[in-house]
Amino acid sequence: MENMISIRDLTKNYYIGTIVVKALNSVSVDIKRNEYVAIMGPSGSGKSTLMNIIGCLDTPSGGQYILNNTDVSKLIDNQLAEIRNKEIGFVFQTFNLLPRYTAFENVMLPLVYAGMPKIKRISRAEEVIESVGLADRANHRPNELSGGQKQRVAVARALINNPSIILADEPTGNLDSRTAIDIMNLFYEIHQQGNTIILVTHEEDIAQHAHRIIRLRDGRIESDTINPDPVKHVATVVS
Repeated sequence: MENMISIRDLTKNYYIGTIVVKALNSVSVDIKRNEYVAIMGPSGSGKSTLMNIIGCLDTPSGGQYILNNTDVSKLIDNQLAEIRNKEIGFVFQTFNLLPRYTAFENVMLPLVYAGMPKIKRISRAEEVIESVGLADRANHRPNELSGGQKQRVAVARALINNPSIILADEPTGNLDSRTAIDIMNLFYEIHQQGNTIILVTHEEDIAQHAHRIIRLRDGRIESDTINPDPVKHVATVVS
């Protein structure tokens, strides 16, 4: 199976006055197409920095990052933005929905930026919002949705451009345990359809849904292991 991501000797330095802080220190890792990977680590381990670089939200200080056969290590901001829009679907802890827009409009927004014709935008948004089980809430605004429904909208928006990777940053951090299970079941279904998923989390039970767990500490990879028994679809208990 081919690599979706190849990272070699990646470093990221931050400067506080004359002090150099190495957020990432010579990190090398490969992630294959259709893998389901969790990135874990304590605060300050470098996982957020690595996520930002993988998501083309930041650039490394050194090393190489190949994403889907494109060397993005040295790209400038507008080139990174183009790669982000084309290759990566983001799901954030805080949902990042626009409050004045309906769920449907939030989902469709990336296609507006991509310049897709209106008829095709509407058709694709209808398809994706139905795939996450929210067709009946499509015309509701975020303040009319539950936390789990907001996150489903965010997942639909992440899927809208058929990205190479779904990058999820603490996607269950603002959800209760039952709703978190619903969202992880949704990620399981998305992975079953062939998507590559990279999940950044500090929660061990959430990481156990992934097939592979990479642990960072002090800017380095501490361990990189296959999860022998990943959590699959979990039935929710209705009280």
